[in-house]
Amino acid sequence: MRALLAGMLLLWAAGLAAQERPERARDIGIALDGTPGPLDAITDVAGVEVGHTTIIRGEGALKEGSGPVRTGVTAIFPRGARNLAPVFAGWFNLNGNGEMTGTAWIDDYALLLYPIVLTNTNSVGTVRDAVIEWGRPRIVNDAFNCCLPVVAETWDGELSDIYGFHVTKQHVFEAFEHAASGPVPEGNVGGGTGMICLGFKGGIGTASRRLTTKRGGYTVGVLVQCNFGERRLLRIAGAPVGQEITDLEPCYEGPDLDSARAARRCPTGRAGRSGDQGSIIVVVGTDAPLLPHQLRRLARRAALGIGRMGGIAGPGSGDLMIAFSTQNTDPPPGPDGALPVRMVPDEQTDALNEATVQATEEAIINAMLAARTMRGADGLVVPALPHDRLKAILRKYHRLK
Repeated sequence: MRALLAGMLLLWAAGLAAQERPERARDIGIALDGTPGPLDAITDVAGVEVGHTTIIRGEGALKEGSGPVRTGVTAIFPRGARNLAPVFAGWFNLNGNGEMTGTAWIDDYALLLYPIVLTNTNSVGTVRDAVIEWGRPRIVNDAFNCCLPVVAETWDGELSDIYGFHVTKQHVFEAFEHAASGPVPEGNVGGGTGMICLGFKGGIGTASRRLTTKRGGYTVGVLVQCNFGERRLLRIAGAPVGQEITDLEPCYEGPDLDSARAARRCPTGRAGRSGDQGSIIVVVGTDAPLLPHQLRRLARRAALGIGRMGGIAGPGSGDLMIAFSTQNTDPPPGPDGALPVRMVPDEQTDALNEATVQATEEAIINAMLAARTMRGADGLVVPALPHDRLKAILRKYHRLK
């Protein structure tokens, strides 16, 4: 009897785990272009590691300094947490209502030494300080490239007590400790915990593309912190999803709502964002030998993936992208002291550009598919993208494989 009961419990636990595993774009069968890597994640680029710290605490009315809290930290190590050798990098500002630190250094020297860290808008300073503190004993021979980490943000102040400054240095250190290769948790995790994307719950998403041997066999991986856009503009694989799902708007629950929130009460209220606002950060990694000017161009191509989803880079949105290559930046010098550098010829970068567009699009979709409905500050409820309705829409427009 005990053995039977134990077996039933194991089956129940396995079933629960299967239900909790979020469907991704490939699981649903969305008709997307390109060939993903084995993980369909930025960690398909050899050496890349990702870590999250997720902070979810409290319910009910917003009390500044107390909560509710729906925020976190996400860290991306180009060569892993144990290899801080610099990589070439380039960045792009599609719309500047946002912050990405360290970009002046990248403009002039194009080297990325620290991990790229994502968080909420008001925690950039704390996170930056933590990265420098963490890096000081680990980067002892590179005073020239000191203290200018890349920390980027999107706004989670609708769901979270953003002025409570709940992210601490310890949360950053924890994200670094959790950094690993392999599958990347997506949705309501890390820096993406409290984010809203194209009218639904957003967050962290990732995807990758692997080029054919004829085109170099390189891998391009993308990770996004997705918090941008208007519902009416949402398109998935070309299907006008935002025009098909006009209900399920973010709305407020609870008996004690002020007049403004009461007008947007669930289930009849409509509290969608007006205009394209909120922001998105895109991190592009590749093992292709690209020089900084090519990485700047690769970062720009991520904007085309955002556009496929319905992003228009409105004035209320901060749309910032950064790209890096894991290729060796410190080869042995030649007899004249000059360093030999490998690069893909400029005229042969089309495939990398295409892969970046495709992976950015899919990473945003994966963020939305993994995210779950969240109830945050003042009872604001942000619905998840309903998978069953999405499948029906994609089937209607012949966008399911």
